[in-house]
Amino acid sequence: MITKSLNASGLTLLRLAPARQEDGQPNRATVFASSGGIEKLRRKIEDFAGALPIKKDGSDGRPKNADLVQSIGAIVEAGLRALWRSPGDRFPSDVGSKPWEIWLDKNQASQFISGAAQYGVAVGADRIEFPEDLVVIAIATSDGLARAIRRLGGVRALAAPTVTADYFDGLEPEEQIGWVQSLVNRTTYDGGDDPNAITLLDTGVSRAHPLIAPALQANDRHAADPAWGLDDLKGHGTSLAGLALFGDLTTVLQGTLPITIRHRLESAKIIPDAGFNPHHLLGAVTRAGVNAAETVGQRRRTFALASTTVDDTPHDGAPTSWSSELDQLTSGVSGNQQHPRLLVVSAGNSDQNRFGNTGYLSVSDHPENELESPAQAWNAVSVGAFTEKNVLPPAEPGTPFAPAGDLSPSSRTASWISHWPIKPEVVFEGGNWVVNGAPPPMRHPALSTLTTCHQYPLRALTTCADTSGATALAAKAITELWSDYPDLWPETVRAIFVSSARWTTQMRGHLPPNPAKWHYEPLFRRYGYGVPEMERARRSASNALTLIVEDTITPYRKSASSGADHVHNEMKLFELPRPVKELRKLTNTPVTLRIALSTFIFPNPSEPARGSKFRYASHNLRFKLNRPNEKRPAFIARISKVADDFDEALVDEDDGWTFGQNRRDVGSLQIDELTCPASDLARRNIIAVHPVAGWWKSKAVQNPHERSARFALVVEIDAEAVEADLYAEVKAAIANMNVVKV
Repeated sequence: MITKSLNASGLTLLRLAPARQEDGQPNRATVFASSGGIEKLRRKIEDFAGALPIKKDGSDGRPKNADLVQSIGAIVEAGLRALWRSPGDRFPSDVGSKPWEIWLDKNQASQFISGAAQYGVAVGADRIEFPEDLVVIAIATSDGLARAIRRLGGVRALAAPTVTADYFDGLEPEEQIGWVQSLVNRTTYDGGDDPNAITLLDTGVSRAHPLIAPALQANDRHAADPAWGLDDLKGHGTSLAGLALFGDLTTVLQGTLPITIRHRLESAKIIPDAGFNPHHLLGAVTRAGVNAAETVGQRRRTFALASTTVDDTPHDGAPTSWSSELDQLTSGVSGNQQHPRLLVVSAGNSDQNRFGNTGYLSVSDHPENELESPAQAWNAVSVGAFTEKNVLPPAEPGTPFAPAGDLSPSSRTASWISHWPIKPEVVFEGGNWVVNGAPPPMRHPALSTLTTCHQYPLRALTTCADTSGATALAAKAITELWSDYPDLWPETVRAIFVSSARWTTQMRGHLPPNPAKWHYEPLFRRYGYGVPEMERARRSASNALTLIVEDTITPYRKSASSGADHVHNEMKLFELPRPVKELRKLTNTPVTLRIALSTFIFPNPSEPARGSKFRYASHNLRFKLNRPNEKRPAFIARISKVADDFDEALVDEDDGWTFGQNRRDVGSLQIDELTCPASDLARRNIIAVHPVAGWWKSKAVQNPHERSARFALVVEIDAEAVEADLYAEVKAAIANMNVVKV
């Protein structure tokens, strides 16, 4: 078979299966053909059948394209089996969605990954990278996957996903060390002169492990209590450290390409080796851990707290002493160094014994499975867990409990539907459970993430799951984002990170075909805004862009009336440099606008304030967008109708916002999106940021005009699959952006 011609002119050779003498099977080539490639191949065959070329001596020559055409016995449309590289008996034969290992051409991988969801193919977040291939795991039906492959291209091969965390977890110690050493040899720890750091507020971290030692200096291990040792005797902190550096080692160990770690680790031990911290000291010991870490230099730190308490349950979203201390630490009110901080905290883990073998979401949604304190903290990024772990080893009994792409059974959820902030904000991989016999379902190492073990060299690898593992993965992702943009504020990084999150296809499957705003409530309570898409967070493509504003506002000033509460002081208007020309070219093409407003509030957890978001937060900010053709004076007049805190309905913008005010106007991070014709969006270029009530507005606060607040405004415009050069037009106009105080 002449394969050279099968890898040119619109044809891509995907696989060549050699002949098998035992069953008379000839050579078989699997080729992806564009429509142009098919036409060119057709012409080559027709030319072969045409008149023979004449040689110089007048005799007949060979038929055109003879080498190619004569080597082909038949051309048929390929099915999925033609791409199958695992043993034939492993090809999925059952109906319904199932896991597939997909080998992608690296040059075309992004096109397949971004477009797969529209065909019902849920591509997991894990990647294995080779010189020419990118390997992903996806959940899909056979028909859905076949449609995606035919229409998107880029798929080189399919296989059965077989290597799970329990494979490495079950190896003998010397074999584990061999895998670890291979990874050490291709890992570079290079954060530059000023690297970001992940500070683990946990049980300590062991430096004996060769994957951890280069990122964790000896003087970067601390303890909240100077009398405590610095080693990790329990193992929890060391397992988080591996995930915070490398992510899930199940996929990382199977790769071959070099890896660069750009951030460092710090350990601040806040959990004693024996006993436990008294409940009333949880906030104090967390603050002590933060103070201990900050004795070493000025660094951009992501604090990761994967410890929660059930003692405050039920709290129904109201602040507690521990969550309020987190709000003080993140806003810079508390701590020896008073500056804003970035902090991620776990949502807490479910009680396994409360679950039967079916209907797990009804148990997860029950108020008794309420997110644990301090995860309701306003300023922290709270992390829940979802799972893509849906593959058990061959012949392993039992079935995975949760469907791929849905809530991890271990994750707690919010018990409240309004008033208090959306929690958790994001979800990351937290593992799955297995059903095998009578309930309850059980955790299984194959359905967990793989990470570093604190007992090195006795053991090098272990498994980790639940919301602790999810929190470590979130800390890694948000720190890598901050490393890309080191000059951004913590408030800004939080906004970009959370705003990049999207619900998976499985999550969105809980919505009706045309959802109303209230249909989104269960999704917010379980998954927050979803799974962050880091490529979306990091980059602006030509047909998608992100605009970022960092600014301050003085929300209140004294009232002219003696003894009255303070009044609103100012709003900020931003005339954004929209890509007007490009948007108008799209006429009625739908374009999505997503806005995130992030500020860190100063908490006031007094007893009366625990029942009011307006009395707990120092200040509350809102954003508004002008309507099509609404000029600045009319827009200002409309927003100014907010005479007091409970008249926000007067400026309700029920004109296409997906989530609406009830879900947007809560907490210190507000996110909403609208999808409208591009021509409408071209006429909406003014965003207002304005205050509503907070405890700074109280007459008891002295000199309110001296109290200012930082905020970050993040605006995303996405034309999705439509080709439009939105980015270039805005880049040219960005210097002329106009900010007005009113």
